[in-house]
Amino acid sequence: MQGFANFMWLLSLALIVFSGFALIDAAVRREDAYRAADKKTKPFWLIILGLAFIVNLLFPILSFLPIIGLVATIVYMVDVRPAIRQITGGGGRRGGSSSDGPYGPYNGGR
Repeated sequence: MQGFANFMWLLSLALIVFSGFALIDAAVRREDAYRAADKKTKPFWLIILGLAFIVNLLFPILSFLPIIGLVATIVYMVDVRPAIRQITGGGGRRGGSSSDGPYGPYNGGR
């Protein structure tokens, strides 16, 4: 029984971290990017993800409220975040692969 309790604690911690990451990511994105991507508004997603984070902190994982919060977080991460990153230019390398040159991809001289 102790192993199951440890597993549920780790799963709950993972949900808290996942929803916290989504909340922070939504907070640092530009407001106009949400409207340009036609994905509701920034305050809407901050409220939804903030509630998901708080619910994950307060309720045990086997109740239905953390599951609803998980669904909202997954919707943000899978649908909204990629659309906003595409509009704002993403992050990291700004598109393309590491082998792209100034005139297109490098193909090894073929």
